[in-house]
Amino acid sequence: MGKMIQFEVNAIPAKACMAFPDGMKGAGVLLLHAWWGLNEFFKHTADRLAREGFVVLAPDYYQGAIARTIDQAEALRLKVDRKATNNLINGSLDYLCSQPQVVSPRVGVIGFSLGCGYALGLARNKPKNLSAVVLYYGTGGGKYQGVNTDFLGHFAEHDEWGADAKKVSAMKARLSQANGEVKFYTYPGTGHWFCEEDRKQAYVEEAAEKAWARTLEFLHSKLP
Repeated sequence: MGKMIQFEVNAIPAKACMAFPDGMKGAGVLLLHAWWGLNEFFKHTADRLAREGFVVLAPDYYQGAIARTIDQAEALRLKVDRKATNNLINGSLDYLCSQPQVVSPRVGVIGFSLGCGYALGLARNKPKNLSAVVLYYGTGGGKYQGVNTDFLGHFAEHDEWGADAKKVSAMKARLSQANGEVKFYTYPGTGHWFCEEDRKQAYVEEAAEKAWARTLEFLHSKLP
């Protein structure tokens, strides 16, 4: 269902996976991958969203590189040019919104881990383009006063990678300054990456499926 495409952001080549629903038209969702890269799990996630009726764009900020271990992922993350990646993600949002198949005037964004910071940046910087933001076990800073966007968050009970209970609570307090709804869920007995099937040591099927169901309900309600 999804396929790799090329487009340009400020005359710079960019790559992404794009997936369309059977009817080819639907509300738009931008999918932002974790530090592993745009691997098969995230491509599969784009397909799952498309089957639910969404037009999905998942930009590749590693330009094809994939990490299979934590050490490889850390190395890729350290190589990332934050400014260039922010430009890519902003341009990807503009590209998604410009597609004739996207019927919603405002779209949604889902961020996984590393992608959460970029998703939150879009909420702050391009709130007129976003109706809904979904965060998977990732937090971020910034101010959200006057932002007309709704937020949904899925977090692990035991997170050794930054999104501990204190940071999640602080994130929820910051987002409460926005004008939208904020719903956060913490899943008992889970750790970071608990929703990613290819992370065998972290994946918790029951929690992952519950988070997925809540994500779909949220997106369908916010992106008619």
